[in-house]
Amino acid sequence: MTTVAAIKNGNQNAFEEVFYNYHNKLYAFIFSKTKSVFIAEEVTQLTFIKFWQYRTHLNEALSINVQLFRIAKTTLIDVLRKESTSNAALKLVPIKEQAIDGVEEHIYQKELQKRLEQAINKLPLARRNVFKLSRQDGLSYKEIATQLSLSTKTVEHHIALALKQLRHFLTLLLALLLFTF
Repeated sequence: MTTVAAIKNGNQNAFEEVFYNYHNKLYAFIFSKTKSVFIAEEVTQLTFIKFWQYRTHLNEALSINVQLFRIAKTTLIDVLRKESTSNAALKLVPIKEQAIDGVEEHIYQKELQKRLEQAINKLPLARRNVFKLSRQDGLSYKEIATQLSLSTKTVEHHIALALKQLRHFLTLLLALLLFTF
């Protein structure tokens, strides 16, 4: 009986063997795509959970390697999509006006701009207001503090948290884009 057949029949020992043989390979693959320990751990774990849950649908003609990495790829895409919609960012680094060489690049820039705007709009209200006053209106921390009746340290804190969230969003968005090309 093949390992795939054994797993399809619910053999936990065969599953554990696959887990120990492939865990590090899957983790390294996901980490190479995302450069995120958290995402690599989460996707690796979810991959094995799905592998076991859907074991009755495994194809005995395909190797475990192919099936596991296929599940890992789709799981990574799902996780990155979920993360990109739950986090926020835009205009972290203003997109410079530049000559657009083609329609595809123009569409890509518009989509990126749209997603970043959506990300900024998902920031908590106070953080979003501070961020927009700083990055879009060009006000200094002191000017923002005066306008919003906050301390300068509070403004700094809001900016730092906004930038952290936006960097996380951009990292996930770039990982998704790199993974799909």
